[in-house]
Amino acid sequence: MDELKKKLIQLVHSRHASWKAIYSILKANAAISNNEAAKYSSINPHAERPIRDLQFISIDKLLNDYTSQNIHLITIFDDDYPSRLKTIYQPPWILFAKGDLSLLKNRKSLAVVGSRNATTYGMGAINFLFPSLIEKNILIVSGLARGIDAHAHKAAIKMGGKTIGVIAGGFHNLYPKENVKLAEYMMEKQLLISEYPPATMPAKWQFPMRNRIISGLSEGTLVIEARKKSGSLITADFALNEGRDVFAIPGSILTPDSDGVHYLIQQGAKLVKSSEDILEELGM
Repeated sequence: MDELKKKLIQLVHSRHASWKAIYSILKANAAISNNEAAKYSSINPHAERPIRDLQFISIDKLLNDYTSQNIHLITIFDDDYPSRLKTIYQPPWILFAKGDLSLLKNRKSLAVVGSRNATTYGMGAINFLFPSLIEKNILIVSGLARGIDAHAHKAAIKMGGKTIGVIAGGFHNLYPKENVKLAEYMMEKQLLISEYPPATMPAKWQFPMRNRIISGLSEGTLVIEARKKSGSLITADFALNEGRDVFAIPGSILTPDSDGVHYLIQQGAKLVKSSEDILEELGM
């Protein structure tokens, strides 16, 4: 492993390193030592503390710990970093991954997101659409949240398909607790990824940031049962900003549970009545 990648891994483990601070440091590049902190802090005042943190972060210990736990680190400089993800706004510097890494290859993939309070209708829509999608080897990407996300992962697995879960926080602090068994299964048989080191506790701000990875890994995003102000609409916004397809399943006009979905349709998202509506846009 070259020195630049080692430095990047150390920086990602600094509690004080924002995405932009890491960018400034990498841009300045060269060998960073504690004595050079002043030089880099003049480029970005937020870069000084992460650079000082480097002396306390043992790269060899980190790499040994992760190897023993079967946790893979894929940096943005690696060949197996998903090419689709490189094009998004502030792509993750590192993906922490556990499971079947082959799922990150550039294959047909669909993000599926929706309400944490999924109804029988929402889950039924997944059961109705997925068989044709799985048959065409469409990989399902979601956020392992309760409700639509969890059902999407489970349905893909049950139907013999492939699925990737993107989590906020790290592998050692899985959330929500009710999906821990599903997450552990996916770390064995499917794939779980995070941009945060395994010891990271999930924080509120990480969930919307996580959504840019869900849409970024996927050619299109399918929204099922989402209110106007919801994480699902944030995911859809990321997809639209990256020029990806957005699909929406209409719901009842009598409840607010599909207000966000109907808003997306009004804004030009493709209304989905059958799996063919999705397959057609994905060039299948």
